[in-house]
Parts: sequence; C-alpha cells; structure tokens
Amino acid sequence: MRYFIHADGGARGNPGPAGAGAVVRDERGNIVASVSEFLGHRTNNFAEYEAVILAFEALGALVPSATRAATDVTVKMDSELVVKQMRGEYKVKHPVLKGQHARLARALDAFGTVTFTHVPRAENRDADALANDAMDRGAVF
Repeated sequence: MRYFIHADGGARGNPGPAGAGAVVRDERGNIVASVSEFLGHRTNNFAEYEAVILAFEALGALVPSATRAATDVTVKMDSELVVKQMRGEYKVKHPVLKGQHARLARALDAFGTVTFTHVPRAENRDADALANDAMDRGAVF
C-alpha cells in the first residue's frame, strides 16, 4: 500500500501561537485522515515537525502493524529545512529540533520506504489551511 502525507506547521510571531496540520491520502487520492492541532507557544520549525509526527500517528492508527513494513509513504511539505534534515542533507543542530527529529524518525521507522519531498506552498494548501485553523483555535483575543 502507498500513502501520501501533505504536512504544514506555522507559528505567528515565530515563536508564537503555533499550529500543525496534515492530510493523509491513499494511493487513489482519497483523504483517509487529517490532523489539525494547536501547539501552544512554539516555533515554526517545531510546528513543521509536529505536523508530520501527527500525520504518522494518524496513519499508524489506520494501517495494521503487521502491514506497516510493506507500506510506502511520501511526505510532501513546503519546509525545506525539515525535508533536508530528514534526508540527511542538513544537520539538526537545535536541541529542541533534535528531539522532534528523533520522534519523527521513530514514528516512520515502522513503515517501509518513506520519502520526503519539498513542494511549493501552493501544492500544500490543504495542510496549510489545517495548520492555520489550529492557530486560529488557539489564538487568544
């Protein structure tokens, strides 16, 4: 089986009120899961990682553990930093992001081939909207 994750995170003020959003699609393009979570006061990069972590948690709830190793996942994000860090092209230097990187590595370890792809923001609108909805829900007026 093959799945596609579109993930995005953001923080207003960076750091500031942060949100994560992601959409999980099956190989036919059907949305099988979505996440939108307010994260409190965080950085943009933290939120980007959290969006993918939450998407893998949602996917893990859908895919039986016995078949996860045979499941391929393509992650599409507009965060060049997260994509390049997960590909091993950039080092993870910030202590908080090291923790996020390790959490994400553990989350995707159970799955087959996982590919990270950088996409333009225009190709990530669904995830961006979910992240913004999360930030709106957590905003204090």
